[in-house]
Amino acid sequence: MKRYLLFVVVFLMFGMPVCAQDSYRIEVLQVSKINPFDWAYEGFVEELARNGIVQGQNLVINRRIIDADADAGLWKKVGILMKIKGAVSDIIASKPDLVLTISSPATKYSKDKLISAGIPVVFTAVAVPQAIGCASVSQAGPGFTGASLYLDPASAFKITKLALPNLTKMGIVHSDDDNAVAFAQEATAKAAALGITILSKEVGKSDSPVAAAQELIAQGAQAFGVPIDAYYALRDYQPTSQLLSLIEENKIPAVCYCHVGFSGAILYVGSEFKRIGALSGTQAAKILKEGAVPETLPILIQEELTILVDIEASKKVGIELPLEILQIAKEVTAERM
Repeated sequence: MKRYLLFVVVFLMFGMPVCAQDSYRIEVLQVSKINPFDWAYEGFVEELARNGIVQGQNLVINRRIIDADADAGLWKKVGILMKIKGAVSDIIASKPDLVLTISSPATKYSKDKLISAGIPVVFTAVAVPQAIGCASVSQAGPGFTGASLYLDPASAFKITKLALPNLTKMGIVHSDDDNAVAFAQEATAKAAALGITILSKEVGKSDSPVAAAQELIAQGAQAFGVPIDAYYALRDYQPTSQLLSLIEENKIPAVCYCHVGFSGAILYVGSEFKRIGALSGTQAAKILKEGAVPETLPILIQEELTILVDIEASKKVGIELPLEILQIAKEVTAERM
């Protein structure tokens, strides 16, 4: 008996296989197929790796992308919502440890069902948290959290005023993208305190921005603001190129309130998609490794805005950027857009 007990002890100490490191499964749900969302995803995966959660080792990721590039008319919206609903059902059936949602629609129309199924949700590439059902800019709600691209128009327009001190009327052409609509509305309210009137016009996602921009120019727009809006990244940035070509001809500058895949604006103010993706990765790591409850984690934002200038673009429209803005900004070529 003693020899048998000794054998059992030795086996327990040395013979049993070493438990493998915890492995994780993450489902990613993304709506709209654009480069900035790829950058957010890259940042997310890289941040997980920095926290010891490495794809191909102890992490399996399944990424689902719902293409929403078409103009979101009523029936197409219904089609997109049905695709989201189907994807959510498949995700729940796969029983992941966590779901990353990329974009406002992906989060807004999936989170409730995922949370009800007991799956933690982390969002990224969302510019206006309240538009997806968050309690505030800094707090999400039961079962979810994330990182936001939120840009306070008051801060954005203070920087804009440094670059364009004589600006009194700014045009904004946008789609029905939740982020863009919310930014235009908040900008209209807050820019007035700085003596700037916002002239905005909504277009369909398959429309050219030219007619709308011409209408705003006729109303006296001295500059154009480009908000976070998936519309501008569609069709290989065709709407962006069309807008920039038109206003350049009229010697009107553009200010971009996001960092996306194009040049031609004189000033870029906002958060970087890859850094926001990384912040979402930080949240996910806390949930997976530490067992953090999502709603106890505040929504993260990029604390210091990235400010870039495009000297060549400013020369084309005959604007000399003042020293005040050049001292706080980097040249656009120094950063990936």
